[in-house]
Amino acid sequence: MSAQIVIVEQRGDWKEHYPDAIVVLAKDYVSLQEYFKMRDLRVVNLCRSYRYHSLGYYCSLLAEARRHRVIPSVRTITELMSKSIYGLSIDDLHGIVEKRIGDIKDQPSGPAFSIYVHFGKCDNDDFQDLSRQLFDLFACPILKVEFKLNGKWQISTIRATSLHGIPEDQEAPFIDGFNAHSSKRWRTPRAKRVSRYDMAILHDPDEKLPPSDSRALQKFIKAGKKLGVDVDLITKKDFSRLGEYDALFIRETTQMEHHTYRFARKAENEGMVVIDDPDSIMKCTNKIYLAELLAANKIPIPRTEILKKDEAADIRSVESRIPYPIVLKIPDSSFSRGVHKVATADDLRTVADGLFSDSDVILAQEYMYTDFDWRIGILNRRPLFACQYFMSRRHWQIMKYDESGEYTEGASKTWKVEDVPEAVVKTALQAANLIGDGFYGVDVKESDAGPVVIEINDNPSIDSGVEDKVLGDNLYQAVIEEFTRRLDIMISI
Repeated sequence: MSAQIVIVEQRGDWKEHYPDAIVVLAKDYVSLQEYFKMRDLRVVNLCRSYRYHSLGYYCSLLAEARRHRVIPSVRTITELMSKSIYGLSIDDLHGIVEKRIGDIKDQPSGPAFSIYVHFGKCDNDDFQDLSRQLFDLFACPILKVEFKLNGKWQISTIRATSLHGIPEDQEAPFIDGFNAHSSKRWRTPRAKRVSRYDMAILHDPDEKLPPSDSRALQKFIKAGKKLGVDVDLITKKDFSRLGEYDALFIRETTQMEHHTYRFARKAENEGMVVIDDPDSIMKCTNKIYLAELLAANKIPIPRTEILKKDEAADIRSVESRIPYPIVLKIPDSSFSRGVHKVATADDLRTVADGLFSDSDVILAQEYMYTDFDWRIGILNRRPLFACQYFMSRRHWQIMKYDESGEYTEGASKTWKVEDVPEAVVKTALQAANLIGDGFYGVDVKESDAGPVVIEINDNPSIDSGVEDKVLGDNLYQAVIEEFTRRLDIMISI
């Protein structure tokens, strides 16, 4: 097993009743050549402060430069210094926090309380799972986690805490955590692979209707290997690791105010190549924006009206401009959810009132029934694939949901792009080009007056056996090639 040292600023910080360990003063670790020459060393940095430019900060910085495996890392230190950074990583834990505290038999007596996390362990069994998750996000020897009640319980702050600063009643939990951590085999950092680029695919293994099924994801990985790109599947828990990669491909249904958008924003800020980029997510996930954009640029769309909450006159008069049946949509509906067809004035008012409970603005649109919608997949302003998605049996949409939330899906047929009516492809390209040069799926209906754009998707499906039926593995290769093209350009600039 690798040798392990414990770094402290003063000898007295490691008390006599603490476990046997090789204790090194921070000033010695920084200055003595013997530590520079050591290899395969585990370093537990327990300095009194990790602030920028402090001795504790430099101990972790030099440990990484010496290829010692150190806890906490400089990345962890940096993230814990700013709530605006670590807050993004813990957003998805708030629901767990609320449920966990709600299940506790002895409820907190006040509006705030705190716990200590020692190497992922907590002396309060009610918070053990959460402590492990926080340590996975921020591998720091001692964390002080504060909770506040603001309507619901949430994590308010997370602080890296020094051994010198813990209360006496936390010494025993610290010893337990230290012993447990020291007995484990530390994961060796992944060796740098011989590849052109490293790419992450964000996915949710539990998503019912993901943009790509598991077989398709494996085909992206296989295509990457052919092109010298190492492709890793990541989940929302890997937010703090995103900077390890050169590119991000989001294969999870995107939404604003959602971790998918935060991943896209962080990737863009890190200078990575990212699809879907945050601008495309913002534009495509809001049907109000799309309707205005397409209409302003004279792209054919169904007759559309924007309805505002508490403007009853507009709601009543919409039937004079759009004949029944009328389709009502919330701005960020997806996969046919949040989309309703109404046939009478009473239904219009009832459904609209329900939708207004979630949104101040909704969309009323002309109902255009066709047996199928065209989906033209467009990548970097060029058509990539073409599919027909047929309506579900005895239903007016492609997806049909029952009361339990289960769904049935219509059939599909994949075409060579050159065999699709030229006007359909041209209209789809015109629409997608208004958004950007990313990866889009444009839904188009054919009408007597010509093609009509129904929607632009920033995160179109690529499922094994559907969208790839014509191009096969070449479809996956084309996507990876676009990433490498963009990365090559970035490097050359």
